Amino acid sequence: MSHHDHHDHAAAGHDLPHEGPIKTPKQLVAAVVASFVIPIVAIILLVNYVATKPKEGAGTQVLDAQAVAARIAPVGTVDVRDASNPATLKTGEQVYQAQCAACHNAGAAGAPKLGDAGAWGKRLKDGYDHLLTSALKGKGAMGAQGGGDYSDFEIARAVVYMANQAGGKFPEPKAPEAPAKP
Repeated sequence: MSHHDHHDHAAAGHDLPHEGPIKTPKQLVAAVVASFVIPIVAIILLVNYVATKPKEGAGTQVLDAQAVAARIAPVGTVDVRDASNPATLKTGEQVYQAQCAACHNAGAAGAPKLGDAGAWGKRLKDGYDHLLTSALKGKGAMGAQGGGDYSDFEIARAVVYMANQAGGKFPEPKAPEAPAKP
């Protein structure tokens, strides 16, 4: 064997010590830290995955009791009130707050504002009956009864309340007579 052949044999790595992928102390520290951190992160993620209950997606409440009740509820209801007892009916201010205030507080769609004597002046001169007819049948953008579902007596109370806030002197309307019992 020649000297040249021996050198090629040593170059093939038979006589050299084995080298690994870690060549510097910085790489050694990174490998040690990674060997602890990666399994810990994996364990935490697995625990969270197993321990959390499944999240409900949108629309999965369709079988909840409340959702079923809402779907099978009657479309309409009947509200029986005693029209002969003014105490069970709403006052003019209550009807105004519930039904009329949305437009008459802001003056929306040309509605005269509550308490604006200038806007109500001509209307007050036309008289109570004209105001009541407008409220019951609707006028301009305002629907019949302002879109509400109150008795004519309750609407009359609301008309008197609004007119008197703007300087009118209308008396409280008379309660409807009780139906005659046979």
